[in-house]
Amino acid sequence: MKTILLAAVSGLLAQAALAQPSLTIYNQNFAVVRDTVPLDLQSGVNNVRYADATAQVEPDSVILRDPNGKRSLQILEQNYRNDPVSQELLLSLFEGKTIDFQKERLENNSTDVRNIPGKIIRSGYVPGGQSQQSIIEVNGKLQFSLPGRPLFPDLGDDTILKPTLNWLLQSDKSGKFDAEVGYVTGGFDWSASYNLVSPEKGDDVDFVGWITMNNNSGKTFENAKIKLMAGDVNKIQPQTITGYGGLRKAMVLDEMETAAPAVTEKAFDEFHLYSIARPTTLHDRETKQVEFVHAEKMFAPTVYVYDGAADYRFYGGLNYDENFGMENGNKKIAVMREFVNAETNHLGIALPAGKLRFYRRDDDGQLQFVGENEIDHTPRNETIRVTTGNAFDLVGERKQTDFKYDRKAHTIDESFEIKLRNRKKDATVNIRVVEHLYRWNNWEITAKSDDFVKKDSQTIEFNVPVKPDEERTITYTVHYSW
Repeated sequence: MKTILLAAVSGLLAQAALAQPSLTIYNQNFAVVRDTVPLDLQSGVNNVRYADATAQVEPDSVILRDPNGKRSLQILEQNYRNDPVSQELLLSLFEGKTIDFQKERLENNSTDVRNIPGKIIRSGYVPGGQSQQSIIEVNGKLQFSLPGRPLFPDLGDDTILKPTLNWLLQSDKSGKFDAEVGYVTGGFDWSASYNLVSPEKGDDVDFVGWITMNNNSGKTFENAKIKLMAGDVNKIQPQTITGYGGLRKAMVLDEMETAAPAVTEKAFDEFHLYSIARPTTLHDRETKQVEFVHAEKMFAPTVYVYDGAADYRFYGGLNYDENFGMENGNKKIAVMREFVNAETNHLGIALPAGKLRFYRRDDDGQLQFVGENEIDHTPRNETIRVTTGNAFDLVGERKQTDFKYDRKAHTIDESFEIKLRNRKKDATVNIRVVEHLYRWNNWEITAKSDDFVKKDSQTIEFNVPVKPDEERTITYTVHYSW
């Protein structure tokens, strides 16, 4: 008896899982839908109408199968109708016929309602195009407007209430069963956003990531199992489809099912797949947020960067213009935050591209917004570095102190002086001074006031501590030869 009960429960759970719709949403305005269709088929050819797809289904992506593999199904023909009944459509169906138009008018402080018969000469409805003006004949005269609210005797024989797929199905067996339908649809997207909260002082922060889903597909999904695909998936944007198209295979319909906490992440092909373990309802025209990552005490230090010639680079040719790099000198010192996306830093999850907002607690505990930026798709164990703004109390100045161009010797010697001022009252700051060696690819630093690090073939970086109300001066000379 116990074995029979367990088998029955298992069967009910399997049936419930099958009946549960599932979505895989991509952040490129499309999704893959998998749903169930109750069918009662005869052996042979059957006419079936399916009116539960989204309003933006791609008809040629449809796949229909028996999930239990007990019968063979083949779609012999598919017709897609996406012209749901409307007043304009019904007017076109009754062209050449006379119907009543209801007109209301206020007379003697009361509303008089009367029906006016009118013959529809031209409805004005143009499928998929710009509508024209209606022409109605009333009492033998033509008018270019409706004489009132049209009252139709019926819906007509060729109308649908919502987008519909009409199938001509071939089945090798008769009987009732729940088929599985899958298709690609537009009208969905999702994005990630992050909040980084800093204490009043210190660099140990709290990090929270949110997923935001948007459903503009024209259909509500009740208790759906939702997954989100992150990465740059190649997708040809569909053109407007008004009829039937051939079937194509949707390779992304059969992601593995996983049970997990709130949101789990895994590598999938060359992308990353995020699964929301708890079924959720996603209404049409709804935006829904779900928290998917939460880290506390993550080390994310503030970094100050002075790049006095940020707009100038080495472009591959010799540059002997003495004034190059001197125009529009930058005095702003950028404020950046950086952190390592690693388990050792209480994180270590592939982070989808999205907006990153920064907050810092005031001395009374209140959160203050201190900047935002965007991050790209970031794998685990990579460093994230983003600019949050410019420092108010830090100033940088950069000037050229010497320039010698020897045409015969094929050399340029150039010297710079960089001043850094810290107007903070109680904080020593380390400022990264970035210098771009933009005149030629063969260079040598021949004099320097401070040690530097070579970051790449054309960039050096000084790391300079500046005390409160202190001014530090860095100097160096670069020798170019060719």
